[in-house]
Amino acid sequence: MPQPDQPVVAAWGAGTDSTALIIEMVESGQRLDYVLHADTGDERSHTRAFIPVFMDWLRQRGVPCEIVRYQPTRFKNHPPYQSLGENLLTNATLPSITFGRGSTCALKWKVAPQDKWMRGWPPAIAAWSRGAKVTKLIGYSASPRDLKRYADQKDLEDPRYEIRTPLVEWGWTREMCVERIAAAGLPQPKKSSCAFCVAVAPQELHAYTRRELRMIVLIEARARPRLRTVEGLWRTTTKGARGKPARPGRMTDYIRAEGLLPAAEIDDIEANAPLDLIRFRDVAGDIPEALRPTMAQWLAVFASDEEVRGPGERPLYGGREGWTTLISHQAVGVRARSTPIQL
Repeated sequence: MPQPDQPVVAAWGAGTDSTALIIEMVESGQRLDYVLHADTGDERSHTRAFIPVFMDWLRQRGVPCEIVRYQPTRFKNHPPYQSLGENLLTNATLPSITFGRGSTCALKWKVAPQDKWMRGWPPAIAAWSRGAKVTKLIGYSASPRDLKRYADQKDLEDPRYEIRTPLVEWGWTREMCVERIAAAGLPQPKKSSCAFCVAVAPQELHAYTRRELRMIVLIEARARPRLRTVEGLWRTTTKGARGKPARPGRMTDYIRAEGLLPAAEIDDIEANAPLDLIRFRDVAGDIPEALRPTMAQWLAVFASDEEVRGPGERPLYGGREGWTTLISHQAVGVRARSTPIQL
């Protein structure tokens, strides 16, 4: 249990478990000094819609809350990026968890920005200066999967934080968390994850927006030439043995097989969008960083093709006709590169 001189902060993932934890802490009158949510920039649309609803609920009850974000600073000659998805497209890769290297993307885009915010928070600074810790609440439930995750981490020592898992202490399962949210009169938040996480189940893709599906196809197409040990975001194809559902290694293949996007649209993204992005990157690389167009600007063009042109029509993007004309006004002396495109 936290000591009287330890500030208490909840790490809110915007999913069912952490939401129920916070509701119970607030409505039962337990100490909760701050709620932090780390935004990767690529949460599902339903999660983005739920975040302001719950933050309003917190503020109405006098609980301070904050959205924090990782702020990249080193872009070399690449267009600046501000989200995990843009980071993947820049580096032509997939999330680290896809390669079995653990959730280093979560450490970079979720844990790190929360820690940075804490280092500037006066109550945390004061606690650390007197040798106390900050109590960090994590939303692991008492469901079997979360209990395994909890067992793997419960003995880890941190000189700055005392990690507490109230749902495990209370014996709350996922079903109990759902009931607690309903009792508070709030909408159910649904699953919280990046749209292209390896943990996304095949049936979940059927509820995706067209923009989310196109982003998955784009990320896999951009990374594909560099992949050696995995096929795509779902790692490798599974045939459904030993109780596991059958699914391809690439989410794109499932999207195509289920007709979630037209085949012609998938073909066009795979054949043209990665090359267009490389041309954009090469032209942008000649512009001083302060004036350089961003990955978000390229994705806006990619999205505008989705919205303006119908399924089966071939989008032009910007760069197949030459990005130089489109963005050269942002700097003097911009020139297009004449070197071959390198995948």
